[in-house]
Amino acid sequence: MWTCPRCGRSFANRNQSHACGPLDLDRHLAGKDPEVVAIFHRLVELAEANGPVTVLAEKTRIAFQVRMSFAAFTLRRRWVDGHVVLARRLEHPRFRRIESFSPRNHLHQFRLERLDEVDEEVAAWLAEAYRVGEQRHLGP
Repeated sequence: MWTCPRCGRSFANRNQSHACGPLDLDRHLAGKDPEVVAIFHRLVELAEANGPVTVLAEKTRIAFQVRMSFAAFTLRRRWVDGHVVLARRLEHPRFRRIESFSPRNHLHQFRLERLDEVDEEVAAWLAEAYRVGEQRHLGP
């Protein structure tokens, strides 16, 4: 692990590109619909069910990190845009877009508008992404 000497954030790779700064989670939550805030808190709860998670408030998003970031969310006024990083390409109608960066690195984008959409399916995506965040997918 490498820690940025300016902001103290930890990364799996040395000198990884990022935006330093004391960013505040409350800034992301301010002015959002209560349903959006509830969605976000439920996502945190589901991610933490897999083990310890660092919640990183960044300039334009909130990332969930273990060894590396495995999910990120942008809180809009009335919905949450998110993505999970999976070691496989998972075709599913709930994914708005899938970007494949390598054979074991696929970013799956989705949108959540209601708390009931944060269901067992989303929990399974977060669990699978958490293992990617731990870099378990790189093992033998």
